[in-house]
Amino acid sequence: MTTVRAATRELLRSRGATTVFGNPGSTELPFLQDFPEDFRYVLGLQEAVVVGMADGYAQATGTTALVNLHTAPGVGNAMGAIVTAAANHTPMVVTAGQQVRAMMTMEALLTNVDATVLPRPAVKWAYEPPRPQDVPAALARAFHIAESAPRGPVFLSLPMDDFDAEMDGAAALAARQAARRRVGDVTAADGRAVEELVRRLARAASPVLVTGGSVDAEGAWDAAVALAERRGLPVWASPVEGRVGFPENHPLYRGVLPPAIGPLSQALAGHDLVLVVGAPVFRYYPYVPGPLLPEGAELVLLTSDPGEAARAPVGDALVAGLRPTLELLTELVEKTAWTPDGRRPEPAPAPAEDGSEPMSAATALAAVASAAPADTVWVNESPSNLQVFRDHVRVDRPGSFLMTTGGGLGFGLAAAVGARLGRPERPVVAVVGDGSAQYAISALWTAAAYHVPVTFVVPANREYAILKWFGRFENTPGVPGLDLPGLDLCALAQGYGVPAHRATGPAHLAELVRAATAGSDGPVLIEAPVTTVPPTL
Repeated sequence: MTTVRAATRELLRSRGATTVFGNPGSTELPFLQDFPEDFRYVLGLQEAVVVGMADGYAQATGTTALVNLHTAPGVGNAMGAIVTAAANHTPMVVTAGQQVRAMMTMEALLTNVDATVLPRPAVKWAYEPPRPQDVPAALARAFHIAESAPRGPVFLSLPMDDFDAEMDGAAALAARQAARRRVGDVTAADGRAVEELVRRLARAASPVLVTGGSVDAEGAWDAAVALAERRGLPVWASPVEGRVGFPENHPLYRGVLPPAIGPLSQALAGHDLVLVVGAPVFRYYPYVPGPLLPEGAELVLLTSDPGEAARAPVGDALVAGLRPTLELLTELVEKTAWTPDGRRPEPAPAPAEDGSEPMSAATALAAVASAAPADTVWVNESPSNLQVFRDHVRVDRPGSFLMTTGGGLGFGLAAAVGARLGRPERPVVAVVGDGSAQYAISALWTAAAYHVPVTFVVPANREYAILKWFGRFENTPGVPGLDLPGLDLCALAQGYGVPAHRATGPAHLAELVRAATAGSDGPVLIEAPVTTVPPTL
């Protein structure tokens, strides 16, 4: 006979899920008992950080991350990060320990009451196996659901006494069969639907392509470039996307659309057909009323997410795998000659400064962009400086930009650690605001303890600058709690074992970034005092 623990580990090996992100509690100890040498356990000091690291790891590797949390309190601590992972369409299997089955009915201490209800509606599926012998099959199902479109996190509650349970021959055979199963769902749109879209593109006088983060996540980057070049489509990035779906130095690229109804429609003025690929239509915030589309324009959405297709407020939709559908569309569309007129302008030169701090955000981020290696993976969680960042950092290759699409904070530091663990061959630079950093500050400990060479750049303005901007925009004066005096990011980093420096000017900042990204011994934090530059729509 074999045990549920042994069968579970064989299933995880078969899925390549031998990295476990976790924060252990007593209900998780049986799962972790006699931890195998071919597995890797990545410890986070708080559960939201654990999930954030797994999010960055899954997105960087294109695989499903495995998370182990501590019964109900651990899941509760992690819920904000699970909401973020759901918004990011991150494939993730979140497990949590549960009280022994003999004491669940009496709701003994650490019983996760209504365990499958707690993580909803953020997860795609939540389950507690009815028998110990069902754990391997439940895990197999969890991986299939997490990886099926739309990808996202799923949840399993696992009673702590299940892992020592023995499995007879039939149950062990069923577990092996579950481990061998694979489910594929990468399908192209119906040929007739694609042919109709080809005809609409041919009839359009001025079509435009809008790409979203799923283009990158689904491996459709090259296919999107091929379609744009064949038809001569100008390309905009959809607003508030966590990944980049088109090279931002390409002559057809125009920039990032504003995230508000009226301004977005104005940006698309002059186009009569808007083809949106791999993004919702659209992530709007704040509310600025106006027409959803320019007058006379039509919209078609191509997405692998039926929910995005259903809730789009305007236009038609095709639900299908992005890469095969774009490849077929490119094959059928007529080649159109185009010239690179209207190319996105280069960023304005950073203003001349006397070298004293604080720097302008434009000066600081221009220095960071100039010093980072070409193959950098960028993580951003500096909301007030995002526009400046996107102006100076031009992502030109797949898998090179990560940002949360969920609207909350706490993603940046943790995701950067996970991304570098997943892609150790590429430098990772995380630009994280001093306010944002506090939501996941203990991620610095994991980076130091595991010698993860991430370069953390903190543009420090000592306030929640994005909220002050929203306050002016929404005419809500007198809001408390928007200033952050007394934060010492360098001291915090050093307390977690991370070497830290405070940049005194742009040249010094570039020098620090260059040195940090060239190193491989562990993380470095660089604090860059900056002035506040309010974003615009």
